[in-house]
Amino acid sequence: MSRGFNRVLLIGNVGKDPEIRYTTSGVPVATFPLATSEMWKDKDGTPQERTDWHNVVAWRKLAEIIQEIVKKNSRLLVEGKIQNRSYEKNGEKRFITEILAENILVLDGRKNVDEMIHESHANGMSKAIASVAGFSDTPPDEDLPF
Repeated sequence: MSRGFNRVLLIGNVGKDPEIRYTTSGVPVATFPLATSEMWKDKDGTPQERTDWHNVVAWRKLAEIIQEIVKKNSRLLVEGKIQNRSYEKNGEKRFITEILAENILVLDGRKNVDEMIHESHANGMSKAIASVAGFSDTPPDEDLPF
């Protein structure tokens, strides 16, 4: 049997402040929308643009760091994998595609990153963790809190 490869690398802007929730066992999970855009010229030379929205999910320590340093309009590089899942809402089965974040890198201007690192450091996080926030967190084996 051949093996597959599920990796995604996105650079985009955060659409709203991340939301953090907790599973029944207290595991933190952060979610936020990330917008990626592409531009091209059509056959007439008219500039065109398309924006895609991605649902990003991060678990455990990465979720806590995201809550501290990521805000609406932050420019991020997100590395992870694509995940499809289903859930029920009001008795109706729904399907969702998400990006399960494993690493993030804040791409905002240097001054903004330094300010976020300083704030994160003041909140007890190390500078190295806050600046790159590279973790390999996978979801626990329990129901999602949303």
